[in-house]
Amino acid sequence: MRRCIPGPAAALVLATLLMAGGAGGAGAQTRTAPDSAPRPRPYPVLETPAFSLAVQRGTRTRTGAPGPRYWTNYARYRIDASLDPATRTLTGRETIRYENRSPDTLPLLALHVRQDLFRAGATRNREVPITDGMRLARVAAQGQELKEERESAPRQANSASWQRDGTVLWIRPPQPVPPGGAVDLELEWSFTVTPDGAPRGGTDGEVFMVSYWYPQMAVYDDLGGWQADQYEANAEFYMGYADYDVALTLPAGWLIGSTGVLQNPEAVLSEPTRRRLAQASRTRQVVHVVAAADRGAGKATTPGEAGKLTWRFRANNVRDFDFAASDQYLWDATTAVVGDANGDGRPDSASINTLYRPSRIPWAWDQSGRYLQHSIEFLSRYLWPYRYPRMTAIDGVTSCSGMEYPMLTCVGGPRDTLGLYSVVVHETAHMWFPMQVGSNETRHGWQDEGLTRFNQTEAMREFFHGYDRFDLARQSYGGLARLGREVELMRHGDEYPLDSPAYGVASYEKMSLILHALQGILGDSTFLKAYREYGRRWLEKHPTPFDFWNTFEDVAGRDLDWFWRPWFYDTWTLDQAVASVEPAGDSTAITIEDRGLAPMPVLLVVTKAGGATQRITLPVEPWLAGARRRTVRVAGAVRAVAIDPEKWLPDVDRTNNVWSGLRP
Repeated sequence: MRRCIPGPAAALVLATLLMAGGAGGAGAQTRTAPDSAPRPRPYPVLETPAFSLAVQRGTRTRTGAPGPRYWTNYARYRIDASLDPATRTLTGRETIRYENRSPDTLPLLALHVRQDLFRAGATRNREVPITDGMRLARVAAQGQELKEERESAPRQANSASWQRDGTVLWIRPPQPVPPGGAVDLELEWSFTVTPDGAPRGGTDGEVFMVSYWYPQMAVYDDLGGWQADQYEANAEFYMGYADYDVALTLPAGWLIGSTGVLQNPEAVLSEPTRRRLAQASRTRQVVHVVAAADRGAGKATTPGEAGKLTWRFRANNVRDFDFAASDQYLWDATTAVVGDANGDGRPDSASINTLYRPSRIPWAWDQSGRYLQHSIEFLSRYLWPYRYPRMTAIDGVTSCSGMEYPMLTCVGGPRDTLGLYSVVVHETAHMWFPMQVGSNETRHGWQDEGLTRFNQTEAMREFFHGYDRFDLARQSYGGLARLGREVELMRHGDEYPLDSPAYGVASYEKMSLILHALQGILGDSTFLKAYREYGRRWLEKHPTPFDFWNTFEDVAGRDLDWFWRPWFYDTWTLDQAVASVEPAGDSTAITIEDRGLAPMPVLLVVTKAGGATQRITLPVEPWLAGARRRTVRVAGAVRAVAIDPEKWLPDVDRTNNVWSGLRP
């Protein structure tokens, strides 16, 4: 379990263990010194001082469950916005009621203004199109219009005001917000939608993917207060839960895919479109709600007033609101059966929608409704029932690649059947992590991307009848590890080297392999029980890595620090080898060497001379005690020996995992 060693004691323990060779890091070797060299052993996982304090305050526990005093703050947004496709201008105004459910008084409020990533001179870690960022026309708090403070450093002004600090907007309201209190904010803004090439959105002239488009409250949590990391383009997001009431005004004839549920279909959708949409809600067959001949004002949509329509959406208890729009879209819809999501004992369903251009049909988009339906239904079985009323996949700009938003995914770029299903199910899996289980992606990208990659791989295995995407993960991770260029998982998402695939390998591929290894070690039943329990405990909350690890240990009833430390904090690698197979009287002696640094159980399969197989698991403890070599005896003659033939564990050199006594 987690060890809490405060202050200087922790430093002393770590220094002692480091001198003994207990730490790895970027570039750690895959092989060790000869047998005579002492074996480095993983040191315990030490919780941070902030986590220890949270345990003392009752907001966290060392069992992995939220504490009895756990809380999250909450926001309620009302947004009215209009998009002018001709000028690429979005203009909006919003009101936010921010509820302070914490025990702290808040003299300052932090909001993300992520469009300022595109301002000239902004700090960022990838190339982006340049605009003038977000133009703020009005900022008010508690009914009082605030002035921008330019002279003092951010957060240092004494009077009610607002200040820009990179992509963060700091507001000092007229009065601090007390525990249990609330504050009302009003903002008016506009910006130019970036051309295709911006990360996670923009326009290619036909489709607008509008994301990170309104001032959004930062997360204030029990571990560090305001989590107001700058948006630098690489690391993704940490967001709080909120209700959204959104009105979007666009030209008539344009279709929108978005977060939330449409509240005024009679005002914006034509009668034939509404009729076909109702048909789709009653069947698991894909219905063409808007075909090529149905597009345009007066066909897909109502004519509107002065050629415009206002679409009204509502979404409750989600972490963001985003939308895509185009006058080129076709619209397919169907229904997914998700299981008992609301606990009333009856199966529930979700509306499935895909919007795409006719030119994307060769990229398999005409199958996208079926792909999205399977994704939702599989993940609802594998994890827990999908909790939202809708899910939409849209054909977006190239720079989307694949990007998730609540109830919505944007997919860009050419795809084939395998490629489109792969990205659709990956982004759909994000509806569980981090949409429902709200981890801090900015600082721990693996906590959503790695879990999602693992879930994607399991879904692809079913959809493509045994296809094993773990092979791609093994190649990516193994290749980088053998070059000594991988970087540990426990690193901020913006602090990975920019000239390397290290971020993607660590956060996506390696983490999926770590979960696969944990499944092989714990067994399928215990693993899935712990995995689902982690999700259940932290639904609509903000778990840390410690909560993830503690939940697994709590459910499994095992101390797994020996597993967490080398795979999350270090870059130690696994290399188990069959060193020798020798007759020993009426038995056979099999010697296994551990040539890597990461200690793991040995999953051994022995084939006897007569063809029968024997499975043997050698526990991890002798490796932890310093052993490099172990011998196991089996009765009778042996024809073949294989270490981990099912490839549960991320061994970087499988050429030495097999011995065969057969001769050609």
